[in-house]
Amino acid sequence: MDYERQPYRRCGRSGLLLPAVSLGLWHNFGEGKPLETQRAILHKAFDLGITHFDIADRYGPPIGAAEAAFGRLLPRSLRDEVVVTTKGFNPMWDGPYGVGGSRKHLLATLDRSLTRLGLDYVDIFYLHRDDEETPLEEQVATLDHMVRTGRALYVGVSNFSPGRTAQAARMLRSLGTPLLVHQPSYSLLNRGIEESLLGVLEEEGVGCVVYSPLAQGLLTDRYLNGIPAGSRAAEGRFLTPDRVTPEVLSFVRSLAELADSRGQTVAQLALAWALRDPRITSVLVGASSPEQLEANVAAVDRLDFTEDELATIDRAAKESGVQA
Repeated sequence: MDYERQPYRRCGRSGLLLPAVSLGLWHNFGEGKPLETQRAILHKAFDLGITHFDIADRYGPPIGAAEAAFGRLLPRSLRDEVVVTTKGFNPMWDGPYGVGGSRKHLLATLDRSLTRLGLDYVDIFYLHRDDEETPLEEQVATLDHMVRTGRALYVGVSNFSPGRTAQAARMLRSLGTPLLVHQPSYSLLNRGIEESLLGVLEEEGVGCVVYSPLAQGLLTDRYLNGIPAGSRAAEGRFLTPDRVTPEVLSFVRSLAELADSRGQTVAQLALAWALRDPRITSVLVGASSPEQLEANVAAVDRLDFTEDELATIDRAAKESGVQA
């Protein structure tokens, strides 16, 4: 494990440090790729100082396969050197108890996750979604119970509104189990959390680990010359062809020019931009190969931006007609 390869940031007002770039297992772990490829990606992550691995009960395919693969590949000698996260809420089995934010479902899905992972506890358990049909008090009390029974060291929420995040943080604080972290989507093409959520997290002392900082691959050079065969957009997997618009491509071409002047790729620029805000604890990246992961982590080699560069990015977004 190379702890010097990248910076570590404190998660909110907790004692937990996370690497600036973390590995998400949403797309590339499970039965869709050879186990040896998955092992190589994981070992490369260790070499790059990645100690934080983000999973969810449903990740695959098939559902649960990402947890099972990670559990099989994680060297047990490194358990105390890594942060393993999972999530609950997702539809996992048939019947009324197979989905949602009820105490019944959340405790059952976490126990199943621990079995697949081969672990006694996860470092962070997230509510993957806010279940508006279950009282927030019940969801929060369940998170507190997970910590008190040793199933999780910390708890977080994902995709919660600013208001509900603040409520959850205050409820958990009253129970003696602080809300550690929020996991929202954030990128140069999706800047909604800047309006309110980041302010709430700062006020409540909650960390922020963002997913999709590359907008499912749009913020790379992959689509500048069309939609390649085998790409996510071509297959309609989490990215549909209609999102590869002339406006987005115009913006990405502008980013490519700036990235080149900084000695970066578009992807590295996009990751560095997300990390420019000290309220962002870490960015989650996926990887289909060790080489892709290494290229993404290289974003930390140039995290500084001048005011002119930031203004250039905002102007390019406005001129291209995307969110600025």
